[in-house]
Amino acid sequence: MQRRCDRNRKRSKRRAIYCPVHGRYLDSMSRKYQLFAERPEQLRQRGMSRRHALMLVADQTTVPIDGEWLEAFWCPECQQTKWYHVCKSNEHTYELSQAPRELWQQVSGVIDPSGNPSVGEFTRRHSRLLGCNNIKDFKFVS
Repeated sequence: MQRRCDRNRKRSKRRAIYCPVHGRYLDSMSRKYQLFAERPEQLRQRGMSRRHALMLVADQTTVPIDGEWLEAFWCPECQQTKWYHVCKSNEHTYELSQAPRELWQQVSGVIDPSGNPSVGEFTRRHSRLLGCNNIKDFKFVS
């Protein structure tokens, strides 16, 4: 007779991602933000040969990096959400490290924290202001 747990073997399992500080299971709080390489040095850091990295970047402009992404996780022990750089080692193991600022420039689909470079300082400042006292910035010459 077949046991019940044998029938549900194809059901997906939770990813085994644990807090690097406390060792507790982490709950995902965002989608995965895939990393992209724009320069050959970024591919060489991941073990690719110089020649192959140069050819890929010349051919594709941006190259998706497999098995690496940025994701936010909630730790029940820390009681806070943190962003981590996740590297998938093999089928069931992951390596986590705090997401450095430089990696955010390699991610697609996120808002640049420094703002759009084509927007002027006046427009950026006024987009953050609340209320109707913004007229003070306009100086009328008579």
